[in-house]
Amino acid sequence: MRELSLHLIDIAENGIAAGADLITIKVSEREKDNLMEIAIADNGRGIPSALLEKVADPFFTTKTTRRIGLGLSLFQDAATRCEGEFHIRSEEGKGTEVSASFKLDHIDLAPLGDMAGSISCLIMGNPGVDFSYAHEINGESFIMDTRDIRKELDDVAINTPEVIRWIMNTINDSLKSLKSG
Repeated sequence: MRELSLHLIDIAENGIAAGADLITIKVSEREKDNLMEIAIADNGRGIPSALLEKVADPFFTTKTTRRIGLGLSLFQDAATRCEGEFHIRSEEGKGTEVSASFKLDHIDLAPLGDMAGSISCLIMGNPGVDFSYAHEINGESFIMDTRDIRKELDDVAINTPEVIRWIMNTINDSLKSLKSG
């Protein structure tokens, strides 16, 4: 995948397929540490310990529609290619967390991509799931949480075009503010 945000969609969708109703996405960019960290956590079924070591293997999948599962292995490869680390922690019945780190100045670091579009796409396609997205750049941060948004919407569905447009604009404006400040 050419953008890291596409990995986030894939991993979040794995959690949703595992029955999660809350997906937490955290991105931290720290220039002084030359480091970007990304973590995606869910409260789904979790991964049985017997399978946990195999899930990043590109030739392993639990899906019956295909014989390979490239999502986690590609994300792991993106991290290790950029002198970073990759971890999966999971507990049955409680959920899974996938995290990766990347050297910011590494020549092979893929662009983060369209975070506003990626988060909005997840919300639009999964209106019954809550998403918490936190992004930090050099110590400044913002959080967008659909649980808070839902409280303000009353009877309006979170995936209506107007709400999705507002979410996209809010994320884009917040990221722009973090990058300038």
